Amino acid sequence: MSFVSRLFISMRSREIGADAFGNRYYEARKPDRLGRIKRFVVYNGTAEASKVPADWHGWLHHTEDTPPPAEGYARRGWQKEHLPNLTGTIHAHRPAGHLMKGGRRRRTTGDYEAWNPEQE
Repeated sequence: MSFVSRLFISMRSREIGADAFGNRYYEARKPDRLGRIKRFVVYNGTAEASKVPADWHGWLHHTEDTPPPAEGYARRGWQKEHLPNLTGTIHAHRPAGHLMKGGRRRRTTGDYEAWNPEQE
């Protein structure tokens, strides 16, 4: 981030907190023309909306009035850790039959019948 951007952010907003990915969250010091305080994130690295964890998503979109606690919310046993969108990376999900996984699928089991437009 450039010096001018950092200066503008420090003059017009105050830092609220940061997440485990290094993203920093800010709130404007003054309301906009509609009277709403703007909230925004400065991403650590590439700007990708899926990098915002659920803890911060609610605050960022004015669903929550208070930011998440520094230690985060208590996790349930069924909850997974947040992962950003991995599409286009080597970690992306590729199902069996995908070209990048050999391109071979299992044969159909006979319960599938292809649609034929001539047949109604």
